[in-house]
Amino acid sequence: MLAKVTEKDMERVAELAHLELAPEETGRMLRDLNAILDYVAELNELDTMGVVPLAQVSELGDVGGPSAPRADRLEPSLKRDAVMTQAPESDRSFFKVPKVIDR
Repeated sequence: MLAKVTEKDMERVAELAHLELAPEETGRMLRDLNAILDYVAELNELDTMGVVPLAQVSELGDVGGPSAPRADRLEPSLKRDAVMTQAPESDRSFFKVPKVIDR
């Protein structure tokens, strides 16, 4: 791989993702990102001529095993009153949760 992720690149990506990396995480993250890009570059070298592209993996055919999608059917849900009484805070219709994104 020719282009490597620099520390400056990684800081910009962390900023865009609203991540705060501790100084001890920086080196490890930089190594991991470059390893991922090296692996993608290696995959790009594979000859895929004649391989039909997939829109999703379920096109592979036999997906009827234990990981097959469940049938889509209507089932009763929990009663709102019973759930809301268990919530730490609610307005009797919705859960109230602390703000997690501060911009």
